Amino acid sequence: MADPFWLTWWIWLAAALALGILEIVLPGFIFLGFAIGAAITGLMLVIPGMAPSLPVLLLIFAALSLIAWLVLRRVYSLPHGQVKIFRHDIND
Repeated sequence: MADPFWLTWWIWLAAALALGILEIVLPGFIFLGFAIGAAITGLMLVIPGMAPSLPVLLLIFAALSLIAWLVLRRVYSLPHGQVKIFRHDIND
């Protein structure tokens, strides 16, 4: 019997790629966390014998996405209360 589509590792990696492309089109570190979560979930499914049920798999994906988003926010955000100000123009 074939595995359900959510247990297929390449579908998760394709979703990660699609979310990564969506992040390029609509930047803001929102979709990048989901892309990282989907990529790690897909790589986790490559491991033999790793076949959780759909609710467990979605919980793993959500937790990994949240962790990735929090790490990205911590690494790339400005200090609290600061705003990035550009004092030069690219055309100068």
